[in-house]
Amino acid sequence: MRGRSPKRVLGLTLATLLVVPVVVPVVAPAHAESVAEFYKGKTITLIAGYSAGGGFDLYSRIIASYLGKYIPGQPRIVVQNMPGAGSLRAASHVYNVAPKDGTVISLTRAPVIAPLLGSTGGTAFDATKFTWLGSGASDLTVCALLGNPQVRTMADAIQHPLTLGGMGPGSDEDMYTKILRKLFGMKAQLVSGYPGGAEMVLAVERGELDGRCGWAYSSIKISKPEWITEKKIRFLNVLALERSPELPDVPSVMEFATTERQKQILSFVLNAQTLGRPFVAPPNIPADRANALRKAFEDTMADQVYLAEMKAKKLDVGPVNWRTIETLLKDFYATPQNIVDETRTIIAE
Repeated sequence: MRGRSPKRVLGLTLATLLVVPVVVPVVAPAHAESVAEFYKGKTITLIAGYSAGGGFDLYSRIIASYLGKYIPGQPRIVVQNMPGAGSLRAASHVYNVAPKDGTVISLTRAPVIAPLLGSTGGTAFDATKFTWLGSGASDLTVCALLGNPQVRTMADAIQHPLTLGGMGPGSDEDMYTKILRKLFGMKAQLVSGYPGGAEMVLAVERGELDGRCGWAYSSIKISKPEWITEKKIRFLNVLALERSPELPDVPSVMEFATTERQKQILSFVLNAQTLGRPFVAPPNIPADRANALRKAFEDTMADQVYLAEMKAKKLDVGPVNWRTIETLLKDFYATPQNIVDETRTIIAE
């Protein structure tokens, strides 16, 4: 039996290979989900770090009603109240628990100074790592009383006992009461642990508290404007580096500082007021969604209908860009360590 020649076998094999179609699977390129596709049909939770009914709560709800239309995909935004320790609870939740996908944002002031002062309640977070969206306004904060007619000035507060409210470690009220007590000898008893501003307003009305130090003036204008027009409320000072045009006859707390040490401590804690009412998202959310949220916040701040509503409701407007906030934080965290340590000691007492 005659076998095939090697050439013939090889030729047939090559020919066969040449005529047999080679099927190469076509793989469609991976489709990266756009920001609009991600947010379409979704809900964003805006966590207000304060109780319902207060100025910060109202502020959050107005922002929520405008912000969604400027985010690609126009997601629905719902407000969830998470009061506790001057918004410290909300800050901790956003940093450590909330999903890092751009579906949770928050109005919270706690990240600014609490980590430096060790008043985070044992919860670790780094203020510089939040995704800062911007601030709606710098706050004018006051030390004010409704009760205790014996106390009308800071000099009176050094002579006569008074009772002030707070929301717990990390809140402005607790911090400022302790600082004024330590630096100037204010005879203030601090009653802490109130859930939020609305509850403290009720406590003042019932006579349980004389007032608050660290009280947002805009919140007073919103919730109790008659206290101002009828001159029922008395302002001991504005917690700011200088007097405010809104309350030109009320001294800045800096006017009572007589030593360099007092001035340094006050400057340190008062600089946090510049950030006012800041909005944040968790760390490490996708960059395109972070940019979209920041752009949406800026567009909301320029919305003429939003501005008209804020004016009608006597809410302050004075946006601070997220880049400015990050720069301010770097300066803030460059405070000399001895000033930080002494302030921390005062807060912890």
